[in-house]
Amino acid sequence: MVADQPVDPHLLAQLLEVPPGRIDELCQQLAQAYRDEDRGFELVRVAGGYRFQSHPDLAPYVERFVLEGQSSRMSAAALETLAIVAYKQPVSRAQVAAIRGVNADGVIRTLHSRGFIKEVGRDPGPGQAVLYGTTTLLLERLGLNAITELPPLAQFVPGPEIMDALERSLRADRPGSSAASQDPDGDDGGTEDEVDGPRGAGDYGGSETSPFL
Repeated sequence: MVADQPVDPHLLAQLLEVPPGRIDELCQQLAQAYRDEDRGFELVRVAGGYRFQSHPDLAPYVERFVLEGQSSRMSAAALETLAIVAYKQPVSRAQVAAIRGVNADGVIRTLHSRGFIKEVGRDPGPGQAVLYGTTTLLLERLGLNAITELPPLAQFVPGPEIMDALERSLRADRPGSSAASQDPDGDDGGTEDEVDGPRGAGDYGGSETSPFL
């Protein structure tokens, strides 16, 4: 109750002088009891430790209370960069910039200063670029015990049939796409118009922000 971050079960085992396995067993029993009693809070394992948190059903009310009067939100660019680091870690600034299509130095500095990412090593290649990874603070904010619990990217990627339909629609929308070019002899000598590749995440200039984190 008094801890400001998830408590490691090994620390609890030392304090209570019982094996760590017994701590996990007791915490699971408590968590199940809270669920059975339909409490407004729950005991969960997050970032390698245990903590009390409000029940997910009460999230709208807690969010309203926490965000009341606050205007600081994470920008879309920061969320994109944080997602790249979370899924591709360890990753360098240059790699993040290559994926987003824009310079990411400022966003990475912001995420680093807010404690969501950290330096985890250096690239063995030329220049030995700094590599970044996520922190336990991010796990706490996401309510995850490990970064491997992130949803797989495959479920967010459109299937090949959707991409093919999108490509055809883009061709149809291009000016003059309906008129086939012909050679002087009248034979069809035109070639299929090239379609611009998908826009990078950084090309979208919207001001959308997220109250998340």
